[in-house]
Amino acid sequence: MASLILTVVGPDRPGLVRALSEAVAAAGGSWLESRMARLAGQFAGIVLVEAPERLTEDLRALESQGLRITVQAGVASSVPAAAPRLALEVVGNDRPGIVRDISQVLAGCGVNIEELTTGVVSGSFSGEALFRVTALVRAPDDAAVAAVRTGLEALGNELMVDIQGVGQG
Repeated sequence: MASLILTVVGPDRPGLVRALSEAVAAAGGSWLESRMARLAGQFAGIVLVEAPERLTEDLRALESQGLRITVQAGVASSVPAAAPRLALEVVGNDRPGIVRDISQVLAGCGVNIEELTTGVVSGSFSGEALFRVTALVRAPDDAAVAAVRTGLEALGNELMVDIQGVGQG
């Protein structure tokens, strides 16, 4: 058995997750973790499975159904598990380049992004488009956490930044 990361993209329709999960189970694999979403009419997902390498060949049948599937072998993380883990939320006026600016701050502080979710939401009072970023990140040390807060707040007064420590692991 090997750790395999599957990325799946294709036209959204009912039954895609079922078809993918049936292929994993038929190969004797275990579905460990996934993130999936409908984006602009397309189904997009990333799945971590523990399965025999032959699963790659079994997935070819799904490609005939319009799915594009890539398989990558999983590797151990290079980020120490003892590094502080943070839940980060940034909300601000939507503008071009906001993800680039936020990710530059994080990378400049040596912070690793483990999970990232973004979206545009309507402001509760103004109705203006607000861009919301939520992320789970690992910082190399407490000094990096302080640098992240300072760096994000320096991006502009319109950004609200919330950083909280979360359980190790």
